[in-house]
Amino acid sequence: MSSLPPFRFPGATALVTGAASGMGEQMAHELARRGTDLILLDRDADRLADVARAIESASPARSVDAVVADLSDLDALGVVIDGVIERHERIDLLINNAGIAFGGSFEQLTAKDFDSVMTINFHAPVDITRRLLPTMRRSTGAHIVNVSSLFGIVAPPGQSAYSSSKFAIRGFTECLRHELAPTIGVTSVHPGGIKTRIAETAGSAAGATDKEIADGKATFAKLLTYPADKAALHILDGVEKRKGRVLIAASAHTVDILARVFPSAYYAVMRRGM
Repeated sequence: MSSLPPFRFPGATALVTGAASGMGEQMAHELARRGTDLILLDRDADRLADVARAIESASPARSVDAVVADLSDLDALGVVIDGVIERHERIDLLINNAGIAFGGSFEQLTAKDFDSVMTINFHAPVDITRRLLPTMRRSTGAHIVNVSSLFGIVAPPGQSAYSSSKFAIRGFTECLRHELAPTIGVTSVHPGGIKTRIAETAGSAAGATDKEIADGKATFAKLLTYPADKAALHILDGVEKRKGRVLIAASAHTVDILARVFPSAYYAVMRRGM
C-alpha cells in the first residue's frame, strides 16, 4: 500500500509515449479530460498530429506538446527528451506505453531482430526514465507508469524477444517502485488482449515463412478484444490510487493465477485450455 496521497490530475503535466493510437491515444484524451497538460511522443507524425488536434479541439484549455520520436534510435531519443526538459519545468506523470511486438521462435530471430525489440520495449523506457527523473523529483508526488504485458507474466513459445523485453521492464519497474518509495509512485501495467494496432504493426522473424507470419498475426489479432479506452481508464485509475500493479482484462488475471500456481508448467495448462 502506497503512503503517497492520491495522484492529482488537474494542473499536472504528463508525458505519454506511443500516444498516436491505442491505449496511448486513449490515455491522452482521458488525461486532458481530467485537466492534465500533455507531452505526447510517437514516431507516426501524421497520426500524432491528428490526436493532438482532436485533444486541442475537445479540451482547448489544455496544453499539448506533440513530439515526433523514434524509440529505436536512443541517441536521437536522448536529444528529443533533453528538448522536452528544456521546454517543461515540471513533469508529474511519465507513462512509458510505446512498444512493438515481434513474433518468431528464438532460432528464427536474428540478433538484430531481438535487439531492436529490447531497445524499443526496454532500453528506451529506461533511458527516458533516467533523463526525466531529476525533473520529476521537483514535483510533489510524481508518478511513473511502465506498460509491461500479459507476456511479462508468462512466456509462450514464439515470443522470446517480446517476453524478454516485457519481463525486463517488469523487473525494472518493481525495483524502481521500491527505490523511489515514498516520494514517487511507480506502476507496472499488464494488459491482456487490448484492441490496439500492435498485431498490425508487429514485426516477424526473417526466418519465418509467409504462412507462419500470417497465421501468427491472425492468431494474435484474435486475442485483442478488450477496448483500449476501458484499458486507459484502468491505468489512470491505478495511477490515482497509486497501485503498484495493474492487471487489465480477465485474461491477465487468469494467466497471473496460472503463473503463480504452476510456475513451471503454466503453458501446458494454458494449451489444454485453448
